[in-house]
Amino acid sequence: MQTNFRPEALDNPRLAEAESILRRCVHCGLCTATCSTYVLLGDERDSPRGRIYLMKDMFEREAPASPEVQHHVDRCLSCLSCMTTCPSGVDYMHLVDLARAHIEETGRRSLPDRAIRWLLASLIPYPDRFRKALALAPLGRPFAPLLARLGLPQVQAMLDLAPKRKVAAGKYAGPGTAMPSDERRKRVILLAGCAQQVLRPEINDATIRLLARRGVDVEVAAGAGCCGALVHHMGKEAAAIEQAKANVDAWVKTMSRAPVDAIIVNASGCGTMLKDYGHLLKAHPGHARRAAEISALAKDVTEFLSSFDFGAPNRWSSLRVAYHSACSMQHGQRITEAPKTLLRNAGFTVLDIPESHICCGSAGVYNILQPDLAGQLRQRKVDNIESVRPDIIAAGNLGCISQIQLGTPIPVVHTIELLDWACGGPVPQGLERFAGSVTDVPEPAGAA
Repeated sequence: MQTNFRPEALDNPRLAEAESILRRCVHCGLCTATCSTYVLLGDERDSPRGRIYLMKDMFEREAPASPEVQHHVDRCLSCLSCMTTCPSGVDYMHLVDLARAHIEETGRRSLPDRAIRWLLASLIPYPDRFRKALALAPLGRPFAPLLARLGLPQVQAMLDLAPKRKVAAGKYAGPGTAMPSDERRKRVILLAGCAQQVLRPEINDATIRLLARRGVDVEVAAGAGCCGALVHHMGKEAAAIEQAKANVDAWVKTMSRAPVDAIIVNASGCGTMLKDYGHLLKAHPGHARRAAEISALAKDVTEFLSSFDFGAPNRWSSLRVAYHSACSMQHGQRITEAPKTLLRNAGFTVLDIPESHICCGSAGVYNILQPDLAGQLRQRKVDNIESVRPDIIAAGNLGCISQIQLGTPIPVVHTIELLDWACGGPVPQGLERFAGSVTDVPEPAGAA
């Protein structure tokens, strides 16, 4: 693609990076076929190719973001399916990140939109604040339909996504180390995350339990927090950088005591972010080298488990599991087979979902900021899942789990919860009725 930047403009690192990405695009349009918003809307401006033209024009003019650019970039899910499809290797992920930062700095938003974005950025990355906010959700839930009619569908979406039950604290909450009872085989750091430890603490519990049981020393580092993805995808670049730096500092301190084999992530959206820390902090001399090291160590929990023999399952079942591959897993990290192979090896029947490349509509806080489009994508995803008639749905990302569960009575759990169950852990919450479908594997004759 030809570009028309002023030579002086390319002294700006943001514009220089945007220009180098834009020049790779040959505007072939193959990306449109796999773009979730284009499939829904059929509007070229809501396809990767169309958004690239809009962003190109904005950057070349060095102008504030127009309402049109803002509208169509806001509707991008950052599912990155276009990057999997693109034959030219266009780095759409970083291009749209640059555009979002520019929009945040120069665009104009309505007061309700600014308020919602401020609220999300101020609450969700901070577990204590988020937990207190969720405690107030039952008070607001009766007014959700009224709020939607008053032009605040985002508030209704937040209330719909809030758990209806009180969430108990996780067993392994807070910093500390879970040590294996048998021989230590590896040592890892676990990203405890922000929203997940509040909404589904059992995911971290299952991760720590399974790893420790298989000889892995698991440490949650003091001072580590939100990965920064949530604010980064809203264009709040400075906040994302500060959150990333805090994590790098915390993990480097932990690694100074003893080397680690990996930094484990059990939320694929966070994993995509961690693997990009080297790029995010490349212009920050105090953190650039260490951030690149952190990115190299970051692994999704299923990616890590696939890298060594962690033993046969303790239980076996014929339960039919529809595996939903989160966009951040299949497109962001390019991990496609490891979760399914682990589930099959654990005794589950794994079902592929039609249109698996289409996003479920979660996409971080997209299902709050764009509730109408997110709802359409959720229904499309649920229809495809239910068509294969599974007993259970498994996914590796909390956002997808919460989003899909809103649309179906089929229980949705994290992949690691099923693996933990198969390897001796408790029945995952919501699967109690399937307890009788799982059979203990007899100990081999002569086993201790």
